Amino acid sequence: MTNKDYSLLFRALSDETRLKIITFLKSGKEHCACQILETLTISQPTLSYHMKILLEAGLIHARKQGTWMWYTLDKSVLKQAGQFFNFK
Repeated sequence: MTNKDYSLLFRALSDETRLKIITFLKSGKEHCACQILETLTISQPTLSYHMKILLEAGLIHARKQGTWMWYTLDKSVLKQAGQFFNFK
């Protein structure tokens, strides 16, 4: 990863709502936006804003089915974030 990639990643991780979304997606299952909304006290447009940032950072994958977006967490990107702090 480049420094720019890490910058996007840590920006995405610096928000409490996005951390809640990541925690919800840690189960490894695919979840639709409606399921994520049920766990948060935010509007659908606000969720879309946060999901866009997580997508740009590469933390999640998205696919559209019908009218809903379905999301999964990319745990390999979180592992790379941890490697950034791997001091020797």
